[in-house]
Amino acid sequence: MLRPRREDLMRVRKRIQVSGIVQGVGFRPYVYRLATDRNLGGNISNTSAGVTIEVQGPADVVEDFVSRLPADAPALAQITCVLVREMPCEPDRCFEILPSRTSDHPSALISPDVAVCEDCLRELFDPRDRRHLYPFINCTNCGPRFTIMRDVPYDRSLTSMSVFPMCAQCRAEYEDPDNRRFHAQAIACWDCGPQLEFWNAEGRRADALHPIEAAAQRLRSGQIVAVKGLGGFHFAVDANNSTAVERLRQRKRRVGKPFAVMVCDLEAAGQLCEIDAEAQRVLTGRQRPIVLLPRMKNAGIAGTVAPNQRELGLFLPYTPVHHLLFAAGKFPALVMTSGNLSEEPIATDNHEALARLGRIADFFLVHDRKILLRCDDSVVRPSAGRVRQIRRSRGYVPAPIRLHKEVPQILAVGGELKNTICLTRGHLAFLSQYIGDLENPESFDFFRDDIGYLSKFLEIEPEAVACDLHPDYLSTKWALTQNNVRIVGVQHHHAHIAACMAENRIDGRVIGLALDGTGYGTDGHIWGSEALIAEYASFERVAQFAYAPLPGGAAAIREPWRMAVSYLQQAFGEDFLGLDIPFVRRLDGPKTELILRMIAQRVNSPLTCSCGRLFDAVAALIGIRQQVSYEAQAAIELEMAARGSSESGDYPLGLHRQDNHWQIDTTPLFRAIVEDLRQMVCVETISSRFHNGVVETLARLARLLRDESSMNRICLSGGTFNNLLVLEQLIRKLESCGFEVFTHSEVPTSDAGLSLGQALVAAHAAAS
Repeated sequence: MLRPRREDLMRVRKRIQVSGIVQGVGFRPYVYRLATDRNLGGNISNTSAGVTIEVQGPADVVEDFVSRLPADAPALAQITCVLVREMPCEPDRCFEILPSRTSDHPSALISPDVAVCEDCLRELFDPRDRRHLYPFINCTNCGPRFTIMRDVPYDRSLTSMSVFPMCAQCRAEYEDPDNRRFHAQAIACWDCGPQLEFWNAEGRRADALHPIEAAAQRLRSGQIVAVKGLGGFHFAVDANNSTAVERLRQRKRRVGKPFAVMVCDLEAAGQLCEIDAEAQRVLTGRQRPIVLLPRMKNAGIAGTVAPNQRELGLFLPYTPVHHLLFAAGKFPALVMTSGNLSEEPIATDNHEALARLGRIADFFLVHDRKILLRCDDSVVRPSAGRVRQIRRSRGYVPAPIRLHKEVPQILAVGGELKNTICLTRGHLAFLSQYIGDLENPESFDFFRDDIGYLSKFLEIEPEAVACDLHPDYLSTKWALTQNNVRIVGVQHHHAHIAACMAENRIDGRVIGLALDGTGYGTDGHIWGSEALIAEYASFERVAQFAYAPLPGGAAAIREPWRMAVSYLQQAFGEDFLGLDIPFVRRLDGPKTELILRMIAQRVNSPLTCSCGRLFDAVAALIGIRQQVSYEAQAAIELEMAARGSSESGDYPLGLHRQDNHWQIDTTPLFRAIVEDLRQMVCVETISSRFHNGVVETLARLARLLRDESSMNRICLSGGTFNNLLVLEQLIRKLESCGFEVFTHSEVPTSDAGLSLGQALVAAHAAAS
């Protein structure tokens, strides 16, 4: 009998299945080099589940390969699972990259778009490089991903780059294992790739200059240019030109909401905002979000960019086009705001942009690479030791949120405002890009389209659809039309707390504080200041602010003075009309009488305990804001006023127990504010005392609930926690009392994170 040769006994072959974000991030070229450097044979291919590797060679070398595989992976890769199994050895062949394969159970993760890398920037401005000044330069380490994908796996043929055949030079780079563009699916150059054009508002080529030079010239002259980017269009104007900024406000119908500002570099950012090490890290990261930062007192920028704000939203250029614009125009800063009318989704198609944006923009800088998936800029804020998502979109989506355990396949459709959807599979939750306010027809179309796109990419067929309890939310109405699937209604504030639990990967029961503007309650009233004892499967409401009428319903949200009248009437009765304070003296008599009749007769005056409406009422009462032009404007400006004070005092709020339920009474608060107004105490001090009083009362309530429940874990969620004073002060107070405090950072604390909580509640409802 023949005996096996010793060298054959020492050789092994292994198949390695790698899951996660491993397509479009340079993973196959990395594996190719890892194998060929060790003289191993085998192959690698993209599959619908990730990548599959077969590797063959001496046993110790193969073991070293397997151990190094995740350890030295490209920075853009996110490996979630590595499965290894033995295979019979085959005849030796050189290691090779095979064509992509599909499977019946796709599970590959999709990479977010990535800011242009330093290597590509060096080439962009190198006159000797063949891609000198080419606006679509990219490589394996940077460029578009998610927004150009038509399907998985991530191959050029399944992206919007499929219509651009590679030239011979690009093909050679694409096939060269030692080249940075080895298997870079969006590879392109002047000879074979997308091109820019500069159009006027009628869609005709507008200038004989190079498109970048033409756009820079128009921006320097104070005109509005719509610039096509990665996930949609921006409106750009010179941030130092007050007239141009004001013209953009008028045309875009964006009365007071701050604009984001793109700056040329970190030095320019430091002229406008306070930049610490953490802010610098986030600004220069591959995601390149808009970062909310403290504004310098003498920031050299038009005052109309961010009126009544102590912060600016800054971000750095993230596409070659952005860098070329700044270089051509020598701008220190440009307003770069979403290319839409207020509250509509951003435009993505050239001719769609002309139709929708032609009355706003004077000119258009467009290109012929299609944007297949709309994706707005992300917004983050460093706070309390973490970088917190305000709007999670470009650069982060569709990277998943890791869950603490496996859950069924669920679709959650979010709320009405700041809508996102969420799909779950196994240990992963996939939040969509920011969709917006569904009351806008275009946003609702985007909502429906995105459900289809993400379900297709992720190959998720949900067992259940989770939605808000509010019967008039368009997302809920859509959910209720779905057939052959279980519908799970989830209370709004329960979803907030579940989202915080999910992000922090905790299970079991917690104390939850969910503070926001609006949420439909199980009693039919409008909730928004909820203390819950919650787990994923259920919750108990144990405390809230006292109810107050919301006179005029939604009109009271747009006109905060109505809520001030409502709270004053509660605190003083109709005698409040005799109070000698500026707010009362300015009231319109007939309108006020109408509001009081509505309250007395309970006509279009639903009851609310909303924390957001309480902040609105105080802002109106002390003269900060009587009407708003965007969501939470009054509360934001109230916070800005408080940040201008070092006041440590606080206003009292009552805390009473009734029928196993705690209620926070606002009457002492409003009586104290009125007394300070009589004494002509400044707005900054009053606002600070109000914030301090709310935080002190919430901390006291938390201690009482801990005494009753013996629970020490507390989750904070809801849009009110975008207020840094409330968030940071409450965290400090709770932690000083020994609480284990959980908050949001990966997922927005606002309704933009609601869908994650809905999905987890529905998953546990399915399991129970």
